[in-house]
Amino acid sequence: MSTSTITAPALIDGRSLIPAGLFARLAERIAAEHPELAPGMPDRILDQALAFLGTCSVATEPVGPSEAVDIGWHTFILYTTEYAEFCNRVAGRFIHHVPNDDCAVSPAQVRLGDVVEAITAAGYRVDEELWPVNTRVDCSQCYQGCSDTPNG
Repeated sequence: MSTSTITAPALIDGRSLIPAGLFARLAERIAAEHPELAPGMPDRILDQALAFLGTCSVATEPVGPSEAVDIGWHTFILYTTEYAEFCNRVAGRFIHHVPNDDCAVSPAQVRLGDVVEAITAAGYRVDEELWPVNTRVDCSQCYQGCSDTPNG
C-alpha cells in the first residue's frame, strides 16, 4: 500500500514576468522617485505590482492595488512600449489603469484581502507587508481608487 502526497504548485514571483534588465530599470526609477523607501523596497514593490498585473490578466472581478503596489504600477505605465508589450503578452489585452475621479460619490474600493486571495489563486507569491489586509481600512488605497476593469 502506498501513500501519495499532493503538493501544491510553487508560487512564482511577479518579477519573473519581465526581463531582468527592465526590472532593474523600473526598480531604479521607483528608488529615485521615492527616496523615502527603505533599501530593497523598490524591488519588492515592483515584484508585487507585476504579480498584481499578472492577476489582472485572469481576474473576472475588478482588482485594485495597495497604496505601495500602486507605485510600481504607475512607474511601469510610464514605459508605454514595454508596458503595452507586457500587457499583450501576459493578458492578451491592454490592462487599463482606471481611476475613479470622484471617490466621495462612488468609491471604487476593492478589499485587499480579496485581491491577495486572487493573486495567490493566480499562482503568484504575495509579499504580505505590501498588502495591509489586517488594517482598519482593508480596501484598495490607490491615489484615485484605481483598478483594472476585467473582460468579465
